[in-house]
Amino acid sequence: MRYVLDTNVILAYLRKHSIWDLIELQLGIFETDSDIYIPAVVIGELRSLAVQNKWGFNKRRELDIFVKEFTIIDFITEEIIASYAEIDAFSQGRLEEKPLKGSSRNMGKNDLWIAATASVLNATLITTDKDFQHLHTHFLEVAYFELK
Repeated sequence: MRYVLDTNVILAYLRKHSIWDLIELQLGIFETDSDIYIPAVVIGELRSLAVQNKWGFNKRRELDIFVKEFTIIDFITEEIIASYAEIDAFSQGRLEEKPLKGSSRNMGKNDLWIAATASVLNATLITTDKDFQHLHTHFLEVAYFELK
């Protein structure tokens, strides 16, 4: 299986949230045949949070060690750009070939890049963010975990 980690899931890991036990139990993401990806935009968001919230050396180091365990997607291909455009149009209810059921949704630009990357990789997006739910099965599989 292939998985893409969203920003909030990595934050949950850094905060030692028990959600990681549930993710492993339900998805088995650390099994040997799993490929785990982190888009560069996720790392950018995390480093921005580190600066804004004045993370100390140890927490920044923990982040760097964690992300190095996975494959970082630090490029944008034409296919990812096309997927971004389709997902954005779909979310706005303006993609003729795939009508959106319900009202349009404004997704954050970084979330669009994350979703497009997961879609092109044919990977399940692991997130605690409900903003991706309308994309589930239309463009990608979304594994949503609620933080409690």
